[in-house]
Parts: sequence; C-alpha cells; structure tokens
Amino acid sequence: MWQLLQTQSCKVARQRLLLSKSNAYITNILKAKPNNVFKRHLSDVKEGLENSAKSNSYLICSPWKLCTGVGIGLAARLMYKDSSALCKAQKNTRIIQRRLNIQDDSAKFDWKRLIEYLKPHKWLLAAAVASALTVAFLNVYIPAMLGTIVNVLAGMKSNPTFDFIDEIKLPALKLVSLYIGQAAFTFLYIHLLSQVGEKVACQMKQDLFVSILQQDMAFFDRERTGELVNRLTVDVQDFKSSFKQTISGGLRAITQVIGSAVSLLVISPHLTALTMVCVPSVVIGGTFIGSLLRKLSREAQSQVEKATLVAEEAISNIRTVRAFAGEENEAQMFGNECEAAADLSMELGLGVGLFQAGTNLFLNGMVLGTMFLGGHLMSTGQMSAGDVMAFLVNAQTVQRSVAQLSLLFGSVVKGVSAGGRVFEYINMVPQMDSSGTKTIKYHEFRGDIEFKNVTFAYPTRPDVNVLRNFTLKLPAARSTAIVGSSGSGKSTAAALLERFYDIDRGQITIDDVDIKDFDVKWLRGRALGLISQEPVLFATSVRENIRYGKPDASDDEVYKAAMTANAHEFISGFPEGYDTLVGERGMALSGGQKQRIAIARAVLKNPPILILDEATSALDSASEKVVQTALETAAKGRTVLVIAHRLSTVMNADLIVVLNKGRIVEMGTHDQLKKLKGYYWNLIKQQDQETESTSRAL
Repeated sequence: MWQLLQTQSCKVARQRLLLSKSNAYITNILKAKPNNVFKRHLSDVKEGLENSAKSNSYLICSPWKLCTGVGIGLAARLMYKDSSALCKAQKNTRIIQRRLNIQDDSAKFDWKRLIEYLKPHKWLLAAAVASALTVAFLNVYIPAMLGTIVNVLAGMKSNPTFDFIDEIKLPALKLVSLYIGQAAFTFLYIHLLSQVGEKVACQMKQDLFVSILQQDMAFFDRERTGELVNRLTVDVQDFKSSFKQTISGGLRAITQVIGSAVSLLVISPHLTALTMVCVPSVVIGGTFIGSLLRKLSREAQSQVEKATLVAEEAISNIRTVRAFAGEENEAQMFGNECEAAADLSMELGLGVGLFQAGTNLFLNGMVLGTMFLGGHLMSTGQMSAGDVMAFLVNAQTVQRSVAQLSLLFGSVVKGVSAGGRVFEYINMVPQMDSSGTKTIKYHEFRGDIEFKNVTFAYPTRPDVNVLRNFTLKLPAARSTAIVGSSGSGKSTAAALLERFYDIDRGQITIDDVDIKDFDVKWLRGRALGLISQEPVLFATSVRENIRYGKPDASDDEVYKAAMTANAHEFISGFPEGYDTLVGERGMALSGGQKQRIAIARAVLKNPPILILDEATSALDSASEKVVQTALETAAKGRTVLVIAHRLSTVMNADLIVVLNKGRIVEMGTHDQLKKLKGYYWNLIKQQDQETESTSRAL
C-alpha cells in the first residue's frame, strides 16, 4: 500500500491522506482546551493544512509559527521529503522551542485586590484624579481665550481708534492665569499619582516576594529563577507605569475629547461636520495600525527578554562556561538573540515612522482644510478670526486626545496582563499544610526520629517513587548514617525530615509527634540544623553569614560557634576578620572555609538535631579532615543524620543504613556490614578501586 502511495502517480493521494490525518490530529488537540497561546499557534498550523489541502500543494508555512515539538514534528513530516531535511528540522526544534518559550498569559487580573491596595491612598488618588480633570477642563477653555486674543488683534486693523492695551489686558491676564493653573495642577496630579503608584507598587512587590518565599519547594523545582525575578521587577514596573498613565492620560484625554467636541459644535457646526467625517476614519485606521505596532512591540520586547535570559544564565554559571570553554558559544547564542531583537526593533521603528508620518500628514491636512473652510466662512461673515483659531486648537486637542486614548489602550492591555501575572503569584496558596503549632521545650527535647513506612515521589516526577515503604528509627543523641549509590534516596530522606516536601504515604515523627503537627518555623529554625554538600553563603560579611542562623545572636555567640566549627582561626587571619565580605555565593572563600562557616551557622542556633547532607563530599582530603573534625565537635550530644557518599566519613557512626532504589537493604555498624559482604562491602570495594585508579593517574 505504502509503495503504491510513494509512486509518482499517487503523490497527491498520499499528500491528502497525510494532511487529513494531521488535520484531525490537531483538531483533537484543540478539543483538549490548551492554553491560549498554544491554541493560537496550533490554529495557524491547522489553517495552513486546510489551505494546502485546497490548493493540492505541500504545506508551506514559517517554522516560527509552530510551537512545541508536536506542531514542529508534524510540519517537518509534511514540509521535508528527504531524511536530511527531516533531521535538520528536528535539530531546529529545540532552538524553536527555546526561543518561543511560550507561556499562558491567561492569568486573571484581581480587581478586588487592587482596590485593597488603593484604599489606604484613596484621598491622594482622589486629589490626583481631580487635578487631572482640572487640567483637562483648562485645556478645553484655553482655546476660547486664544480666540478672544486673536479677535482683539484682528480688530486693530479695522478700527484705528482701537485701544490695544485696554482691550487685550483682560484676555491676556485670563490666559496667563489659565497657563499658571494648568502648570500647577499638572505638577500636582503627576506628583500625587507618582506617590500612589510607587506606594502601591512597593506593597505589591513586598507581597509578591513574601508569597514566593512561602511557596512549596515543588514550586521552585518547576519555576525558573529568572522568571520569578522578572515578575518582581519587570511585571510590577509595567503595571505601575500603566496604572499612572491610565489615571492621568485616560481621564484627561476623555474629558478633553468631550469638552472640545462640545466647543467645536458651539463654535461652528459646519466645520464640526467636516471634522466628524474625517476624524473617525483616521482614528479607526490609526487604531488598526497601532494594534499591529503594539503586537510587534510585544514581540520585540519578548525577544529582548530572551537575550537577557541567555546573558543571565551565562553570567550566573560563568565558572561552568569557563570550564568548558563555552565563551564563544554563549557569545554566539547571545549575538543571535540580539540580532533577532534588533531586526524586530528595526521593523517596529519602520512601522512607527510610517505611522507618525501619516499622522503628521493628516494633522497638517486638517489644519489646511480648517483654514480653507474657515476662511470661506469668515468671508461670508459666519465666523471671526478668533473663532477659526479656537476651532483649530480644539480640533487638534480632540485629535491628540483620541490618538492618546488609542495608544493608551495598548498600555492598559500591557498593564492588566502584567498585573494579572503579579496577582497570580500573590494569590497563590501553598499546597503544603503549614498550620501546625506544636513545639517542644528545649529541656524536654529528646531527639528520637522515626520514619514509618514512608513512600515519596517528587511532585515534578510523580510516577517515580524515590522512597518505598521506608522505615527507620534514629535514636536520640546518636549518629545514624545513610549510604548508597547516587539516586537511591539518601538526600530525599534529609529533605523530608526538614519538611521541604510532604510525604505521599506513611509518617515521620520526632519524639512521637508527627512533623506535620509542628510549627514549621520552629522545626526548621530551632529543632533542625542542616549542613548541605554545597553551602550557599550570602554576599555579605562572615559575621552576618554565621548570624543568619540566629539573627539576635551576640558577637560572643558568633565567635563561640566559629570556634566549635574550627573556623575562628582562619577568619581571624583575614584583614577585616569577621567583617570580611565573602562575595556572591561565598566565591571569595575556599570550599573548606565555606563549609566551616556553614557549620558555624548551623551550630549557632544550637539545634538538637543535626543533618549532614554529604557535607564533605565536595572537599579535598586535607579540607575533609579539618571539616570532619569540626563536624564531630559540633555533633556531640545531638541526634545526627549523616548522608554520605564517601564511606570513610561514616565508619564511626553508631548505625549505618544502606539504601538501594529507595529501600533499606542493610543496617548495622561498619564492622558488621563489612562481614556481611553485601551492598556495603561492594560500595567499599568500588570506592577503593576508584581511589586506586585516581592515584595511578596522578
């Protein structure tokens, strides 16, 4: 059958069959109600398929119209007939997906919350609105005074006995007072709106940051850091700008359109009729062109953001880039994104130039037409020179105001979209229940930990159980080590004890109390101390990094914690001692120094339970010995859970637990497990072979 379809005489039949199947496939996807952007792009593909079927030609459409591997793979099979072209299309798929980076923009704007933000500033907002309306009324009244002055000037020629000073004094004073009032109220509404906008934006930014900090760890597993920072900065800024423009420009423009339109009718119905014929058609055309320009502007802005993300990713991972000599590749990627952004911006500049040129041409044509018809009406005695002047200024006011409203519409859409994304995260409720309130007094705290038939899968991988029926007792004031190969679930056990995630089934207890019943802040802030494989220090002083575990700690407590962590000596050797800045992520320190500062940070809050998550695996042998000594000192009298890859660090543990694929396969002391010659013995043998191979290579 397929051989028959591949013959020259059946190419059209084969094409129609493929197009029919592909069209039905996309129709089924659209029925599943994908997000708006995905739906729009799939609709474009569907339209292309239908057009191809009608014209009996192969599908011809831009790959940039396609979004996701489904659409691109579908189009590739229809567009490319040989294997080399198909491979090229598949290679471009990843680039297209990355550049499109399509997101669902359907986040709803929360008007109720916006009103709550505005309530504390309602009087400032009311004063700003009143000032903006006053400016609009003054702008409507000013042309009438200009017309009066023009009539005075015109009367000088026809009346030789005309006293110019007496006649022009009053209109001139009125006009000056109008200009002063316009300036004063303009300053007032801009100043007041700036205060309201900045205060609302500041509160929104704080609430958004607090909401992000309160989200579950699964949220941070899904979201990109750059996207979160973008919502904190760009989206809030876009909303603030749109809010101020809408209140000031929108109210002023609407008032000026209504007021000036009434003035035009009063001055000359004939000229008004001419204006009403011309203005709507131009406004409609301008609105259409403006919508196209706004769309192009959004595309250009989106492309700029993509270039920024490439730069941000490269700079934040500069050590990895440098280690793999990836500077040229990153520069090329950034250059490609910048060139794409520049092309879009140049297209936007061309469109804006044409739009502005057309607008100026229309304005000048309207001025000429008004003067021509106005001159004719003056010659027949139906209008005075001042009336023509007032009409001309009012007509231009109407046109500018309508154009401003057209442009303002795009700003409103952008602001509502940005505000919707901000409110989406502000209103996001963590799925983890953190309503527990129980605490244990320090002198009553024993530190007995028990995992009871725990089964857990990460929210981002719900089909893969990392732990299965995991049962383990950690006796108080003893050290328990969990070892195993990578991916066996060692670090997951530590994360669950910290309650970074909630388990799917089973129970975890501390002193016979379910950790879900504890106050989460107390559990992490007082009961547990975590020292991870790669401790992250903040870009501040050594003192503040240690004090992070207990912000109200005195300097003596900081020094004592540093001594316990075997860090006081090298810290004192710094030129600025404890006030030395560690740099971003502690880059100014060695791995061993960072780890000992992290130990001091954990020790400072004096937790009854200490979790060591591969705390020495990233260190060299010399640093490992120093840090191991500090850990042994810090662990005295505490319940210790050690997650280890290097078995040499757990030989002295009271209990060693061996994990394999989420299950406990062996338990005992170091000597007991060696005698079994099972998993633990094989791990020791494997590490000894790796150490021997490394020694030979050196």
